[in-house]
Amino acid sequence: MKKICLFFLLLISITPVFAQDGFVFDKGIDKVTVPMVLINNLVFIPIKVNGIELNFLLDTGVEETILFSLEDNPDVKFYNSEKITLRGLGSEVAIEGLKTTNNILELEGMKSHHQLVYVILDESFNLSSQIGIPVNGIIGYQFFKDNLIRIDYTGKKVIIYKNDEANRKKFEKKFKVTPIALERLKPYLIGNVVMNESDVNVKLLIDIGNSDSIWLFQNISDQIKVPPKNFDDFLGKGFSGDVEGKRARVPEFSFDRYDFKFPIVAFPDSSSIKSVRMVKNRVGSVGGEIMKRFSVIFDYKNEKLYLKKNSYFKDPFTYNKSGVEIKHNGLQWVQETVTLETVPLSGVVTFDNNGKNITNDFKYKFQLKPVYEIANIRKKSPAAESGLQVGDVIITVNKAPAYRYSLQKINEIFKSEDDKWIYLEVERNNQILKFAFQLHDIL
Repeated sequence: MKKICLFFLLLISITPVFAQDGFVFDKGIDKVTVPMVLINNLVFIPIKVNGIELNFLLDTGVEETILFSLEDNPDVKFYNSEKITLRGLGSEVAIEGLKTTNNILELEGMKSHHQLVYVILDESFNLSSQIGIPVNGIIGYQFFKDNLIRIDYTGKKVIIYKNDEANRKKFEKKFKVTPIALERLKPYLIGNVVMNESDVNVKLLIDIGNSDSIWLFQNISDQIKVPPKNFDDFLGKGFSGDVEGKRARVPEFSFDRYDFKFPIVAFPDSSSIKSVRMVKNRVGSVGGEIMKRFSVIFDYKNEKLYLKKNSYFKDPFTYNKSGVEIKHNGLQWVQETVTLETVPLSGVVTFDNNGKNITNDFKYKFQLKPVYEIANIRKKSPAAESGLQVGDVIITVNKAPAYRYSLQKINEIFKSEDDKWIYLEVERNNQILKFAFQLHDIL
């Protein structure tokens, strides 16, 4: 499910039991713009569910709408509920959930009625701690199926247009069109991977809910083999448990007219994908690290992508060289000193015992700040070799308080240039410990 270099990856397959209304524009409206948050190549937008605003991950890799982490939103009401089990990526058991019908999903300017929504009851399933912002759900096919959905990664907005001939012709003048295939309500493209000195044609799910560049399933095709230079890694967390596998760099990946040099590929192990239903000839996924390099418009009805390169296109492909994965683990009260701009009372001056002028130009205030904890450490990584352990609470990062950083910023530091030193101060068993290690690119 998603991912941490892939921060969390969610893939399930559930067959819809009845037709659901799509998102329909309100009268007099023909375009809706929604601000988005981009974290680790993942797109998050607000959507109201039965009148309550929740935060959703946009994910072309899922068929249905899924909710979780609703403890802070007790006012969300659901109708016609029945218990079910959900299974997806990961090697453990399925989890319990609810299937609810006749829900209303709403954006400012458009609405969708009669929506089927799955609710995960397991409170331990929590994307928020992995992402660093509240995340309440995932939405896929039902959001994309009827309209033209534009994701502007650099402008940080999602724009929904009516899927009519006038709009399609307008986009054909400004974007390049790439054919896709819609199978089992998900989009696929054909690409080519150069690996082990061979060209391999690959059919890939377009999965913007996966933050990695590419996933390839090594046991599906004899042509897909993990390159000799690789490392074992935690790839993310799915409905059915942790997703483990390997990472490696390949010389080239391309599709249509677009070519990418030296992308990093994840190879999940066979036990992690055993519960995922595969369409014929699919051998992997292309994720957000590739798609964010475009302004992209999804046209599910006509099986097309409209693509235009953006400023991310030539960015190098990097990964977490430290080997340590951090999660958000609650909040703490932090005392901070705040400078005040004060105006002295006319004619009134106060002195201390030494004759020094006394001014009240500061005060203390307490603010809630994030607490970060080590969630996973890659074996034989710089972090592991330094002695860091899962469960360590991060106090400082490079001598600055950890709470001053967002989770995304910490992960960016761990992807820094080769040979950069990382200094961490952690709390373990009520003791403060200091660690230092260098980042190395082992690929």
